[in-house]
Amino acid sequence: MEWEWLKTGIGPLKDLITFLNKESKTSDVLKKQLIRELRNNLNIFSNGYRNEVSADVIIDLLSNDAIKEGIKNNFRFKKLKPGRIEPYHIYDERNRRYQGWDAEKLMDKIDEKIEELKNIKKMNKGTVENVRNNISLMMSNLYYRMKLMADFIRSEFK
Repeated sequence: MEWEWLKTGIGPLKDLITFLNKESKTSDVLKKQLIRELRNNLNIFSNGYRNEVSADVIIDLLSNDAIKEGIKNNFRFKKLKPGRIEPYHIYDERNRRYQGWDAEKLMDKIDEKIEELKNIKKMNKGTVENVRNNISLMMSNLYYRMKLMADFIRSEFK
């Protein structure tokens, strides 16, 4: 898999993952599960990049179970971080389009992309090799959305 898109975004990831680890120690069970899932998914990208893991393996390991559980239990995703994404929350130029979004809308897009990647893989005999979709771009978009979500959640604690 082509990892060029991740080279510039991998640096600050260690601090974000450490922050999410601390944040997951909350008494709100669903909030804790969502933050853990975000942390784990970012770790999957980080380790996948480091070890040149295939897109198929990354997609298999990505999870949106906590998001689905939150939806099922009517969780208000704005509890992850109230307010809207402002210019100072955005560290990656490509995320400018999400300015003005809230945590709920961004989590919905993260969930949608994980589902889409998993479904494309299922529709193509368990692989994303040789599909017409631009899997590298889709995974890149997903990664940067998750990174933005983590940056957004962390912002109030700076």
